[in-house]
Amino acid sequence: MTELPSAVSVRESGTGTPLVLLHAFPLNSSMWSSQLDGLPGPTGHEARVLAPDQRGFGGTGLGTDEPSLDRVADDLALLLDAAGIGRAVVGGLSMGGYVALAFARRHPGRLSGLLLANTRATADTDAVRANRERIAAAVTARASVRLLLDEEVAAGQLGPDSRHLVERVEAMVAAASPAAVAWAQRAMAARPDTLDVLAGLRVPVAVVAGAQDPLVAPQEAELMLRARPDAELTVIPAVGHLSALEAPEAFDAAARALLLRVDAG
Repeated sequence: MTELPSAVSVRESGTGTPLVLLHAFPLNSSMWSSQLDGLPGPTGHEARVLAPDQRGFGGTGLGTDEPSLDRVADDLALLLDAAGIGRAVVGGLSMGGYVALAFARRHPGRLSGLLLANTRATADTDAVRANRERIAAAVTARASVRLLLDEEVAAGQLGPDSRHLVERVEAMVAAASPAAVAWAQRAMAARPDTLDVLAGLRVPVAVVAGAQDPLVAPQEAELMLRARPDAELTVIPAVGHLSALEAPEAFDAAARALLLRVDAG
């Protein structure tokens, strides 16, 4: 396992069952501000919520490793070591879900529960891989993430009732470094199909989907449910790709239900 990047940024709140939340591309851990405030919860439902910035995003360094979500999953294992946490519930949204599944594949003994939001367990199609490489090459050549703003990445992730969040999401997109954007795109393009990983886990699983997600089709949630029929599915009405931002109360309810299942088990 490689070492953590030289600078690692993580937001944390609460005590109790460890819950790690992994952010979407190309955002950062500030997307979890509502969860950091709301998920620690009242007595009897305590959670220790950790929201790290993934490699190159927020306050975390990119490091020198070749693009791979396996490296990001290993970063999480090292972060848990540093925090004195043996096992954790790991939740990820979009790219964060890909990392959560990579963590489940590489470190299944460190997992006590899995929350997959607005994500998929299938590998990219050739067309999606080609688009990722287009973006990676363009931001590298221009040394700017302006392309992501010009192509309205922020607005394209949000449901029609969430336009009030466009400026907040755009600010996170604009703060991303071109090197991190290119690295993450190539890492996501190289990820394998993980439906078999999901099927083999022996921990509680929750799946969250946005009813109007323009980026992850409902069929992806159905595939994950077929792999794990015991998973709890929450489909949030009128929500797009960023469910934790668009409907924090509904997202938090799904997370709390998963934490209760973990604690009961």
